[in-house]
Amino acid sequence: MKLLVARGPGEARATPSAVTLQRDRPLPGDRWSPSRDAERGSQLTAMEHRVGIRIANGQDLALFGDNLVLELALDAANLPIGGLVRVGGALLEVTSKPHNGCKKYAARFGLAALAWISVPTRRPLRLRGIHFRVAGPGRVAVGDPVKIVSRGPAAGPDPSAQESLDFPRLACAPSPRSRIPSANLGAIVGASPDPPRRNAAPVGR
Repeated sequence: MKLLVARGPGEARATPSAVTLQRDRPLPGDRWSPSRDAERGSQLTAMEHRVGIRIANGQDLALFGDNLVLELALDAANLPIGGLVRVGGALLEVTSKPHNGCKKYAARFGLAALAWISVPTRRPLRLRGIHFRVAGPGRVAVGDPVKIVSRGPAAGPDPSAQESLDFPRLACAPSPRSRIPSANLGAIVGASPDPPRRNAAPVGR
């Protein structure tokens, strides 16, 4: 696992080095709430590291707001709904809730990036990411191994077989709001977050 992110108030982000994921409190300090997600279909969001690197274009990956940044192919064939993934000591289940781009995504990374991930033929690749629910609690840390335990009802290719995608060079022109506010959520998260990282200067159009 490359990155852990807890979304605080507004655009604030914390990047703890380790947390304990629970069924009723998936990521301490994150703004997920059971009152808005009774079926736990969107407890955690995850994105693929190589996709984030290309789209962020030098900006901090925490800006995406995804809780987990993984070196794992998240396409529907490799990881169908109901699939189980072991991250560190926690067991996570892929849910059916779609994870799509929105206005905030376009504001942060540009309309070209949103259009690219939204092409209907690319939807099965899940370039924006997926949702997990916590199936088995446990401690996770940046650098932990990520392993597919079960692909659920549908079989797919070997998880080590990463499909080669033709990533374009996307010139991102984020709005001023895309800057990540400095926030120390260590007391909330229950673990000391990494030192705040500065965004690289975005590449102009």
